[in-house]
Amino acid sequence: MTLHYRALPDPTGVVLGPLPATATAPIVVPVPVWSDLRLAPVPLPALHGGYARLGKRLLDLALGGLAAFLAAPVLLVLALALWIESGNPFYTQERLGLNGRRFRMFKLRTMVHHADSKLAACLEADPELRREWDLTQKLKRDPRITPLGRLLRKTSLDELPQVLNVLKGDMSLVGPRPMLPEQLPLYQHPGAYLGLRPGITGLWQVTARNETSFALRAALDLRYAQRLTFGFDLRIIVATVGSVCHATGY
Repeated sequence: MTLHYRALPDPTGVVLGPLPATATAPIVVPVPVWSDLRLAPVPLPALHGGYARLGKRLLDLALGGLAAFLAAPVLLVLALALWIESGNPFYTQERLGLNGRRFRMFKLRTMVHHADSKLAACLEADPELRREWDLTQKLKRDPRITPLGRLLRKTSLDELPQVLNVLKGDMSLVGPRPMLPEQLPLYQHPGAYLGLRPGITGLWQVTARNETSFALRAALDLRYAQRLTFGFDLRIIVATVGSVCHATGY
């Protein structure tokens, strides 16, 4: 069974072709080490073009530097508000980056302290939460999120510090959603992810955000890697503004 991309919101105007229907359970795929992923059966020539190798990084430095300058006052106000609410406003978490390199991703803290250690207890106590997590790797009503943190997540303002990851070279403005290392075995197209820097925004964030399975997220990342161009990145950046204004995050 397939679900055509046109059934999803399509702010980019790019026809991506059929995508897998939303699954009712996660699809677990054994994943080899990165050295073996270079022989992946899906050809991804766009990852070896001039834009992917150099142009994309130049765009990140130009727009990322501008974004850091404009976001600094907003980030200062939000950090102060979070500090008043519950203490340390910043949070880092290990994610997988280009070629499988691990890095620390910066965020504004939207959850209670020691949230990672509390996740297992939440999932064990609530079978519905467990099913949702296994399917999407996210929780719509995550009990660990603070009141101010919920607002920041809806507007995606919690991701503002990731501009620093972009300037450092850990991330890109546009790319696959940053993945936890333990999520890689769930990922159907690892070459499409590991061949790019993960992005602050991306194709998944402006189309199927919050509505579909982790398997469809991987399929959208594959489509992005296959169609990577300067124009496509600009379309996604413009579409991201609409997603933030509609406050659809969680």
